[in-house]
Amino acid sequence: MRKISRRQKENRTKIKNIIYSNLEEAIVALKQTATAKFTETVELHANLNIDPKYADQQLRTTVTLPHGVGKSIKIAVLTNDSNISEAKEAKADIVGSDDLIDEISQGNIGFDLLVATPDMMPKLAKLGRVLGPKGLMPSPKSGTVSTNLTATLSEFKKGKFEYKADKTGVVHVSFGKSNFTENQLIDNLSSLYKSIEQNRPPGVKGKYFKSLFICTTMGPSIQLDLNAFV
Repeated sequence: MRKISRRQKENRTKIKNIIYSNLEEAIVALKQTATAKFTETVELHANLNIDPKYADQQLRTTVTLPHGVGKSIKIAVLTNDSNISEAKEAKADIVGSDDLIDEISQGNIGFDLLVATPDMMPKLAKLGRVLGPKGLMPSPKSGTVSTNLTATLSEFKKGKFEYKADKTGVVHVSFGKSNFTENQLIDNLSSLYKSIEQNRPPGVKGKYFKSLFICTTMGPSIQLDLNAFV
């Protein structure tokens, strides 16, 4: 049996298996459990009443949180030669055309997000097996296929990101860092919850949320009452 460390035992004692109906109290408890020697990421795990194998029960969208998530990302842009200067001026970290496709095909993926112009998508099709499993394949739904590179890059640099439900219907997504203030975390968590709620798949019948938990990277799960955001 796996041995539980003293730090984990102490953190579990702090939350005492409470289901929190008050967001302020939940966030206070969350920050109290961030006792690792590094700045921990804080996450929401939302179990939804969906079956993603059906097209009308899939959740995949983007959101920009009020205070960001405390992480800078490296963005690559795949476009034709006429748009390369625009992408560079918009502060893309990597810009390329066929040369970038060759790099990716060789397994050289030095970016966190790939933005592409529509004309390059047919060339990307052959890289689906490389980019797909990593969640890096551009798509119009996620906003990563665009003709306006300046606006698109500006949004993602400000903290816009994509999230989706996994195959079991659970959304795992970070909403900040443990060194954020309590108000910043509450604002971000509320915005994330609202985004999930507003993007409810059309095929969902009855109750949408099954359970909600928040936690830090190394901390215990803290359960939220489903009415905490009402």
